[in-house]
Amino acid sequence: MRATRGAARAYIAVVVAGALCGALPALRSGAGTPWVTVALLTGLYLACELPGRGPFFGSSVPIRAGSFFPLLLAAAFLLPPAAAALVAVPGSLVGRVERPPVTARRVWRAAQLAVTVWAASSVHGLLGGPATLGGTGTGTGTGRLPDLPHALLPACAAALAFSLVLAALDGSILAVAERVPLRRAWSGLLPRSLGPHLVHGLAGLMMAVLWRGPYGPLSALIVLLPMYISCWVFAQYHREHAAHRATIRALVQAVDIKDTYTRGHSERVGRASVLIARELGMDQDRLEVVRFAGILHDVGKLGVPTRVLRKDGPLTPEERQVIELHPEYGHEIVRGIGFLGEARAAILHHHERLDGSGYPYGLSGREIPEFARVVAVADAFDAMTSTRSYRRGRPVAAALEELKRCAGTQFDPQMVRALVRGLDRHGWSAVTTAVMADEPGVPGPGDEGARAARPGGPSRVPPPQPPADGIGATPGPQSSADRRG
Repeated sequence: MRATRGAARAYIAVVVAGALCGALPALRSGAGTPWVTVALLTGLYLACELPGRGPFFGSSVPIRAGSFFPLLLAAAFLLPPAAAALVAVPGSLVGRVERPPVTARRVWRAAQLAVTVWAASSVHGLLGGPATLGGTGTGTGTGRLPDLPHALLPACAAALAFSLVLAALDGSILAVAERVPLRRAWSGLLPRSLGPHLVHGLAGLMMAVLWRGPYGPLSALIVLLPMYISCWVFAQYHREHAAHRATIRALVQAVDIKDTYTRGHSERVGRASVLIARELGMDQDRLEVVRFAGILHDVGKLGVPTRVLRKDGPLTPEERQVIELHPEYGHEIVRGIGFLGEARAAILHHHERLDGSGYPYGLSGREIPEFARVVAVADAFDAMTSTRSYRRGRPVAAALEELKRCAGTQFDPQMVRALVRGLDRHGWSAVTTAVMADEPGVPGPGDEGARAARPGGPSRVPPPQPPADGIGATPGPQSSADRRG
């Protein structure tokens, strides 16, 4: 650990030294640095980053550091590389930092952005970008008009350089500080950031052109105002999503506390549900909702008495009836949570069976909501492949064979095929995840055949082998989610 910290400090020092080397030429006498422009841009960037340290417009979600890259790219277009590098430093040193060590992270951010802006300005200058902006740089309105069609190429190239350098430095510090392999550290950084940075480049180009126009620096506010508004909207969006995640997390933790035998099961069912949904071609918004459906499918256990969930021995008919109420309890719990959408129907109907012998309403075929059919397969798959304190999980291949055997009667064959394809593509890392009980010897709540796999469980299911027909009133072993949850 100390070696890792030392390597990270050394790497930060190298990047800081690179930033200093890049910015020092601007400080030399006779360098012709346009200090008025540098000061104005630096002050604007500093003013933009300061609100990130506190709530913005009363929101509990602050504007995050890095929200104003268009301003840095405008500096790259308007200034020589050495001067442009200086613009990023003060704002980065006071910007918001979410995790310690605060000082080290701020110094790293300042050096990283200084090097990145220097690179973008260098590329812009090499491609003749400053000459395409027109004007005189004084804001007097005299001089050439901007050559906008030709200004796009150097601006986009500079934005590409900005994105490349920023992604390279982000991945490198992750590799050094966390000992993540470089390939994994860099994976996905550039594709995720390139599009936004190109848009930032176009906004920065607009700012630079206006800066050199008749109204000078004052015109930059025309671009900054919509940027602030868009950042506020973005912050509200993330605030809402953070509240959604907190709601889901609280419900899942409540279920896990009450039902210790299936701890971690909800999250894995959510992952498996997304795996199936992706293979079905669902769009991103529905993927998020189906994940919520998988995670919350057993939330109705909160309404089931704990003594029933943890009962050692066969369930009485009355207790069985109580267990079978948990989908309706779950639906009532989440009824008022609007963002769950289709997930609410999945929570209510994930124990329905294709042949109509499920519960709570005995729906059959396509009457069962699509999300419920997805979650039913994901639930049964995780139940079979999870290792618990009283039995070992089945291999993935054996679990899939059982799902295929029950497809068409208990499970939707389309969902089973989608799971098979998804596992072929991505595998399943949670096959042997252990879910241990707090009290050894206490049977697990049978949401996925926990009781069926144990001696002394309900007599309606043989311990490890399927019944002769495998379908109908008696569900198949472990593949069925028709036991205690």
